[in-house]
Amino acid sequence: MRRGTLYLMLAPNLILFLALTVYPIGWALRYMFYRYDGTYRETFIGLGNFNRLLTRDTIYWASLGHTFEYAGGKLLLILPLAFLVAMLLNLPFRGRTAMQAVVFGPTIMSSAVMGLMFYLLFNVYNGDVNRYLMKLHLIHAPINWLGPKLAMLTVVLVAVWEGMGNYMVYFLAGLQTIPKEVYESAAIDGAGYWRRLFAITIPMMGPVVRVVLMLAILASFQDIQSIMVMTGGGPLQKTQVVFLYIYQLFFPIDASTPVQPQIGYGAAASVLTGLILGGITLIYLYISKKLDDLY
Repeated sequence: MRRGTLYLMLAPNLILFLALTVYPIGWALRYMFYRYDGTYRETFIGLGNFNRLLTRDTIYWASLGHTFEYAGGKLLLILPLAFLVAMLLNLPFRGRTAMQAVVFGPTIMSSAVMGLMFYLLFNVYNGDVNRYLMKLHLIHAPINWLGPKLAMLTVVLVAVWEGMGNYMVYFLAGLQTIPKEVYESAAIDGAGYWRRLFAITIPMMGPVVRVVLMLAILASFQDIQSIMVMTGGGPLQKTQVVFLYIYQLFFPIDASTPVQPQIGYGAAASVLTGLILGGITLIYLYISKKLDDLY
């Protein structure tokens, strides 16, 4: 009876896992060997899709490079900033809970809505960002924030604003698990603030930082919604990240991608990208384990 109840409670999650995870993976593994456009016509071509990916598709490899550029810029900004904000919000002051809610707020907003909002804010001619900068006499002419030179920086800044609160919560939870007695003992021994920070806080936050870093890496490689709305991968494919390119192979939305869906080719591209991300994850876990053994 108890076992039947347990299986019954697990059944909804298991069904969703099979339908939304296992089945799509199996579907992609099948169609990556086919030329398939979503109709009833499918042609087995073996490794033809992978041959095209590895030898002729310059857009895929450029988008993969843009993905690393985007992920690197986001990680360099969002993790230190989230840790700094968590340190500040861990201090006792009036209204701390309200400030935590304000910082966390953007993470619960729709990425598509947020992308549209920032697209309007950064509009070159009538966007509020240029308007206020010109009113403050910080600039003398509108800046094309979504142009070829600044588009990647702009989408990175938007991603930092959107996701910082999520990582702030992780860091804040880690900071609150450090016993206060450790800081009090260090202060009695004469350790100043910076000494306590580098000798106590950062080392004891090590496990949290490693988990947050892995989550941030994976999330950065999968970001597409705000980029899709703000730039659509442009201009001149300067913000074309790899998962946006794969999405456009399945659902062509502009002139930079084929008009006819290339579902088989998109499946092959998604599998190859998944293997690349898996390799990055394994490398990170290996380095993280070595650091654990070292310290």
